[in-house]
Amino acid sequence: MTSQSFAELDALPTEVLRVQAFTKAREKHDIAFFWAVLRHLPDAADAASLDGAPNSIGPTVDEAVALWREFDGRDLGVQEPLLRAAFIDYLSKQ
Repeated sequence: MTSQSFAELDALPTEVLRVQAFTKAREKHDIAFFWAVLRHLPDAADAASLDGAPNSIGPTVDEAVALWREFDGRDLGVQEPLLRAAFIDYLSKQ
């Protein structure tokens, strides 16, 4: 497989980059890549700050759902440029 140039990758929509990067990371079993992506999602800080107490289960579920939507490429918010750069960087490496 030939790696794509920066210009070719940069021309792709963010969602396509995300799918390609996730596919590559799954093939390589690259948990570190997925962890790095999760840490940079907009709702990651909110999810990490929840204490998990029984009375906070509603917010915990809500934050988990929001985090999953971001991880799945929906609603990347202000973090999209950073994540896009991470996807391009990951895909440009052999």
